[in-house]
Amino acid sequence: MSTIVLGSTDNLSASKRRIRIAVSLFYFCQGIAFASWASRIPIIKAQLQLTEAQLGTILLMLPIGQLVTMALSGRLVSRYGSHRILPITAIVYGMILCGIAFATDAWQLGACLFLFGVIGNMCNISVNTQGVLAESLYNKPIMASFHGVWSLAGFAGALLGLLTLNISLSTLPHFIIIFFLIVVNVLVNRRHLAPPNEQNIERTSSSFKPDKILISLGIVGFCSMATEGAMFDWSGVYFQDIVLAPESLIMLGYASFMIMMATGRFIGDKIIQKIGRQRTLQFSGVLMSLGMMLSVAFPSIFCSTIGFMLVGLGVSCNVPTVYSIAGKHTKIPSGVALAMVSSISYLGFLMGPPLIGYIAELFSLRYSYAVFSLFGLLLLAMTSYLKVFREN
Repeated sequence: MSTIVLGSTDNLSASKRRIRIAVSLFYFCQGIAFASWASRIPIIKAQLQLTEAQLGTILLMLPIGQLVTMALSGRLVSRYGSHRILPITAIVYGMILCGIAFATDAWQLGACLFLFGVIGNMCNISVNTQGVLAESLYNKPIMASFHGVWSLAGFAGALLGLLTLNISLSTLPHFIIIFFLIVVNVLVNRRHLAPPNEQNIERTSSSFKPDKILISLGIVGFCSMATEGAMFDWSGVYFQDIVLAPESLIMLGYASFMIMMATGRFIGDKIIQKIGRQRTLQFSGVLMSLGMMLSVAFPSIFCSTIGFMLVGLGVSCNVPTVYSIAGKHTKIPSGVALAMVSSISYLGFLMGPPLIGYIAELFSLRYSYAVFSLFGLLLLAMTSYLKVFREN
């Protein structure tokens, strides 16, 4: 990937730091917006009197919105640049978040979530493109730190959701607060995003075909992000319906999951450096499966919280590690490889929650979590036997 020209040598270090801060804050705002929606799912489900199957169907609107606009989003980012698309889509993302609070029935909620998926996909592609551009300035891996910021935002969103529940703040004022934060961030940081150079635009906009390596990386990312999405959307419902936690503690599992995921991502680079990518991913698969099964076998507040912490630690390093491997592809430009793998991975994040709902309707939510523990075992098997995950 080509180096972006920022200006004189004297200003280079300061410009790099400012770009990294700006990109990090856009990751943070996107993360806290999604986490705010996730923290309100149990309340919205109860207000609209939705069954697990109905909620699962409605949540499916998110990946549908992403899928139907995936090609369009890529073309828009390639043509106009992520530094232009990201501020616009961030504002619209916050507006749609507020619109969710006005939904009075399942149809309106589904329509809002479809638009939430459409704009969320544009935000996702734009902000990850900014991450790739910022990483190229430093000539060292920093993608994990961006995902760590996103996880930190999820934790902040969980705490804010818990606070709003305990002070009896309704959904709309909660979402308006998040929208205000997004607007302030856009006004302050939009001028400090990294602009692409012409070579990167041409390479990214060209057509590409995935190979076995990218597909394998995408499947690993899919398994991890499907589990992550399930924790985002269903952890509150699990604590409410299965653990039978009091209302003031229904977000405890989600918060504990987010704490460990953020912690794992901030220390992930050191762990990978010490034991290698393959062993890191293998341990991650074990922790994912073990944590899910612990919450299924012993659905108490204490055991489920510990289980969710293990899952958070298990998923923490997977996606940044997969992105790092994809960026070192020898035949496909790093930006293109990252776009392909992130698209496949993110489908897991959006399709996992609806799948949980359908399984829960057929059997139970507890059974759904047991089934999802298999994603950790699949990740363990793939990283153990596929050549791409072995250290050079």
